[in-house]
Amino acid sequence: MFDAFAYCAQLVREADRDRFVASLFAPAELRGALYALYAFNSEVARVRDIAREPLPGEIRLQWWSDILRGERDGEAQANPVAAALLATIEQRQLSAVKLTDLIEARRFDLYDEPMSRIADLEAYARRISSAGFALAAKILAGVEAEAVIEPAGIAYAIGGLLRAFPIHAARGQLYVPNELLDRHDVRAHDIFGGRSSAGLVAALAELRALALKHLAAAHAQLATLPAAAVPAVLPVAPVRPALERLARRDPFAPAEIPVWRRQWLIWRAAHNPERIAR
Repeated sequence: MFDAFAYCAQLVREADRDRFVASLFAPAELRGALYALYAFNSEVARVRDIAREPLPGEIRLQWWSDILRGERDGEAQANPVAAALLATIEQRQLSAVKLTDLIEARRFDLYDEPMSRIADLEAYARRISSAGFALAAKILAGVEAEAVIEPAGIAYAIGGLLRAFPIHAARGQLYVPNELLDRHDVRAHDIFGGRSSAGLVAALAELRALALKHLAAAHAQLATLPAAAVPAVLPVAPVRPALERLARRDPFAPAEIPVWRRQWLIWRAAHNPERIAR
């Protein structure tokens, strides 16, 4: 089992650097559980990239759902991420329902159907992001700290989708809600063709404002977050600087913050949690 957790740690280190760095501020004895959760999240989040087609993606997501229902015990023990995750669920009393809901939400990623409304995007963000932050807080502090976690997770997810906008547009996938695009008279075929416009800039600005609104809500509730749970939300620290960077760029231009600066932002927030959502 140690090898399974070590495998998860290496996977997170390579696939989700922000969460790996944040985990270093957690007690050493709890990091393995965090790595199991984060490795599972990475595996599910990249199903579309690995599968490339909906059907194999559906099969892979269904496999994870079966694992959580205890239907593939032999296969689970042969897979280091699944083995570590199941052990963590039992040891830390995590909600398998939240994990299953996260898997179900990820089915949206497999297809190119549009996101209809802002409310749909927020619901998607809660399921794929807030749930994971809540489970990390449960590992660290025994509580899910929803007042902070839910808006922080939504802001984190929207920020990530905005950063990935050029990648999604290039493959004909849109997470910007039709409600926003229609409001600013933006057509999907223009986005897929890489054509920017004043309307698109305005729509993305409105989406950034939505992320900032949720960041502000998280910040207002930070005093309710148990100190032990702080490492769970440290990956949120680069969100505001990333949104500010995106505001200065063309919608189709990459706008990633350098790794060293992201690490510094997380380190700063670890020493001053007020910085997590500011």
